[in-house]
Amino acid sequence: MIDGFFWFFVLAASLAVLIKSAEFFLEAAERIGVFLGIPPFIIGVTIVAAGTSLPELAASIVAVLSGSPEMVAGNVIGSNIANILLVLGVAAILNKQLRIEWDIVKVDLPLLAASAVLLYLTVMDGVFDFGEALFCIFGFLVYLGYTVSMKSTAPPGEKDGEIAEVMGMEKGISLKDPLIMILAIVGLYLGANYTVVSVVEISTLLGITTSVIAASVVAFGTSLPELTVSFTAVMKKKPEIAIANVLGSNIFNTFAVMGVAGLFGSLVVDSAMLSLGIPVMLGATLLYFFSTQDKEVSKWEGWIFVSLYLFFIAKLFGFI
Repeated sequence: MIDGFFWFFVLAASLAVLIKSAEFFLEAAERIGVFLGIPPFIIGVTIVAAGTSLPELAASIVAVLSGSPEMVAGNVIGSNIANILLVLGVAAILNKQLRIEWDIVKVDLPLLAASAVLLYLTVMDGVFDFGEALFCIFGFLVYLGYTVSMKSTAPPGEKDGEIAEVMGMEKGISLKDPLIMILAIVGLYLGANYTVVSVVEISTLLGITTSVIAASVVAFGTSLPELTVSFTAVMKKKPEIAIANVLGSNIFNTFAVMGVAGLFGSLVVDSAMLSLGIPVMLGATLLYFFSTQDKEVSKWEGWIFVSLYLFFIAKLFGFI
């Protein structure tokens, strides 16, 4: 029992270090980006989307190198589910209604759906190999090219002010920023390393697979940056950024996190993720797709999303 509490404490502390390091890295990268003259909109759709997924990426790479590759798919699948059902659900509840002014139906939603289907197709045999990793990275490069091209069509306020305001971007750069980024990378490694170690120990003590812990506790922890960004966006009356953050993070998780981690070794996907995680992720993506067709997500849809997330967690641990 004492060992259990100790490793849960280590897991909580490791996730805190992981998330805080990602936050410091993101803030320094934003300031450097603005200083170099990169438009805030481009920073928002690239650095911010990638930055909020840094904990997932760091934890996944360390998991593969530490001999626990099954954690990667669990973390990605669990994070994608949490982003849609929990993060978007909470944002809709807090805002009472999330309205979208720009058209995401033609490209963004199909890209999200395609990334979810691609993840299913690549892991359905229980293994995610090097070739599939390269294919996912190619998909990420296509998505990155699309987001950069959006600069010419994005509303002026969104290009220059809205994302910068929500993320608190500053034009000034400090000599400390490069040092902060280096220290943040060290923090990301340490946080990710002890996250993986604690998950392995907890799964052994509880007699459950590491992928279940990764899809629940770790996925929730590594989704906190997305939750923070979405909460800030809602409080500042910028609900579109909350929706875009979830969309971008899920695509990044599938293409970049799975792709990069897969370069370090084959990823094993266990039965719990194949029988429950993947179907729920596809279902959540489908709900996201249809709920945003009318360019809004209502408060009641938000409650449904959160309820489904709680059902997923309960089912994952066998409570129901």
